[in-house]
Amino acid sequence: MSGWVEGDPAGDRRFLDLPGPFRLERGGVLPGVRVAYETWGTLDGDGGNAVLVEHALTGDSHVVGPPGPGHPTGGWWDGLIGPGAPLDTDRYFAIAANVLGGCRGSTGPSSLAPDGKRYGSRFPRITVRDQVAAEAALADLLGIGRFAAVLGGSMGGMRALEWAVGYPDRVGRSIAIATCAYFTGDQIAWSVPQLAAIRADGNFRGGDYYDDAPPLAGMAVAREIAHTTYRSALEMDTRFGRTSQGEENPLIGGRFAVQSYLEHHGRKLGRRFDPNSYLVLTEAMNSHDIGRDRGGVDAALQRISAELTVAVVDSDRLFLPAQGELIAQRDDWLRAAAERVLHRDQSPYKLALLVLAAKGWPT
Repeated sequence: MSGWVEGDPAGDRRFLDLPGPFRLERGGVLPGVRVAYETWGTLDGDGGNAVLVEHALTGDSHVVGPPGPGHPTGGWWDGLIGPGAPLDTDRYFAIAANVLGGCRGSTGPSSLAPDGKRYGSRFPRITVRDQVAAEAALADLLGIGRFAAVLGGSMGGMRALEWAVGYPDRVGRSIAIATCAYFTGDQIAWSVPQLAAIRADGNFRGGDYYDDAPPLAGMAVAREIAHTTYRSALEMDTRFGRTSQGEENPLIGGRFAVQSYLEHHGRKLGRRFDPNSYLVLTEAMNSHDIGRDRGGVDAALQRISAELTVAVVDSDRLFLPAQGELIAQRDDWLRAAAERVLHRDQSPYKLALLVLAAKGWPT
C-alpha cells in the first residue's frame, strides 16, 4: 500500500495522540487523532524558539535529511534547517508535522478506525482549519504556546496564513510562499480533473481499496495535471519544447520528452502516497478561505498581528502573483510589516531561502 502504515520503519518520526475526540469544522468527529512529526534543535524552557514548517500537498514531516528506512525520499526543503541554515538549529527548534488527512504517519484515510478497519471512504471531509487545529493541539502537548514563526508554501502557505488569522496571539511571524488567501474558481477547476481521475480508476472502489490494488493509475494522471501547474509555461517550453523522448518518434506513437517527464512524476508519487489522502487534501485546499465566517478576506487579514512576509513567483500559473499581492497589501494594518517578493521561474522553496537569506532572518 502507498504511504506509511503502522509497522513500517518510523525513521525520524515521532508520534503523539491528541486528547479526546477531535471535532471538525464541518461537524464531523474523529474519535482519535495521531500526529506524526519531526524536530530539529532544542526547545527552550519557555518554548519561545519554536518554528513550525508546513508542507505542501504531497509533502510530509521529513523537511531535511536523507532517504532511508521510513523515508523513501530525502528532505523536500534541503538547506532550510540545520546549524547555520536559515532555521539555525543552534538557536531555533524547528518542527514539522504530517498534516491531518495525510498518509505519512498522521491520521488519514489509510489509518485504522476504532473497528480495526481502515477508514477509506468513511474518513470525513476536513478543512485547512481542521489541519491547523490539529497542529495547535500538538503544540500544546509539546509545551509550545507561541511560535516564533510559521512558514510554508502552497497548501503549507495556506496553513501559515490560517495560523496567523486564527491564532494571532500564537504566531510571531508568518511566511507565506506561493499561496493564497482563498482558493479561486480557477484553482478549483485545476483540481476537479485530478479528483475525477482518481475516482474513475477501476481500482478506486469508492475509496475502499486497501485490501486490493490501489488506484495508482488515476493518481498518476492527477499528479501529471498538478505537476503541470508546478512548472511555468516558459520553463516547460525552454526545457522540453517539442523534442521527442530519446529515439521515440511522436508521429508514430512515441512520446514527447515533456510527456515522459510528467509520466515519470506521476508514477513516482504512487510509491509513497495514498490516493485517498490525495483526494482528502485536495478537497481541503478547495475549501480554503480565510474569510469564511470572519466577515470576508479583508476582515480576516486585519486579525493578523504577526510580522508577515509574502513570497510569490511571477510566472506561477496556479498561485498567481495577484493573490500574493492581496495578502501583502496591508501596510497600515495593525503592527504587521508585509513584503512582496517577485522572482521569475524560480522554485518557491529556493526563492524562500533567497528571501530569508536576504532579510538576515531569523534575527
